[in-house]
Amino acid sequence: MTRILLFIATNIAIMVLLTIILTVFGVSSKSMTGMLIIALVVGMGGSFISLAISKWMAKRTTGMVMIENPTSREERWLVETIKKQADAAGIGMPEVGIFESPEMNAFATGMKRNDALVAVSTGLLDNMNQDEVEAVLAHEVSHIANGDMITMALLQGVINTFVMLAARLIASAISSALDEDGEGGEEGLGWIAHMIVVVILEIVLGFFASIITMWFSRKREFSADADAAKLVGNRKMIAALERLRQDTEESQLQGEMAAFGFAQKGSFMALFASHPPLEDRIAALR
Repeated sequence: MTRILLFIATNIAIMVLLTIILTVFGVSSKSMTGMLIIALVVGMGGSFISLAISKWMAKRTTGMVMIENPTSREERWLVETIKKQADAAGIGMPEVGIFESPEMNAFATGMKRNDALVAVSTGLLDNMNQDEVEAVLAHEVSHIANGDMITMALLQGVINTFVMLAARLIASAISSALDEDGEGGEEGLGWIAHMIVVVILEIVLGFFASIITMWFSRKREFSADADAAKLVGNRKMIAALERLRQDTEESQLQGEMAAFGFAQKGSFMALFASHPPLEDRIAALR
């Protein structure tokens, strides 16, 4: 979930920046051509630029320590394990980082399969045994090998484009309806009001469009679990997921787990969860 949150937050920030740049250079949303250019450049550009700087953002926002020259037995084991799994998955050796967090967490990010990053939390290393950590690492390496980050960026870019175009078309239709001269454009609402409507529509449409992104994310979790099981064995992968489920049940912090991308099965919020229920993932592996 950390990887996805970082990606989405960066994506939004870059979309805003690209919109400002296009406006400065005179690209207007008054015409259909202008709408298409803004939607395509900002939508796709925001997604892929955010992916391109995802490793940099992850390092800065989590304050992780990069393990370039392992200094402890734990660090050496971590680097050697990821190296072995990367070789088995047919990808280049990812960068390895550890970040401070009491939660059992890990993520992979990066634009290229051969130039990615795998990061793990101190909570994961402290609370899981070696077999369980190995399984989690295999899961993240599988995300890289499957190209899930680039596929997610492509999907998000397409969704961004449609959301931005739809928001501008709807706002223009509202402006046209309010324009006494019936000429359309931004005159009916006024430029500031028009842009406020556009932003509100982008937020609303983007919220519901995220259902598609999260559905894709949940599907990729099953695939990453299956490929991780091929690397380390079903037993280790199931044990890691069982450990996560046990931690959830013991803590009874359902709200906290929802923040990490889990939601109760059958609830409306389950549509916006980035990860399937742990019991479903375990059942799939079994």
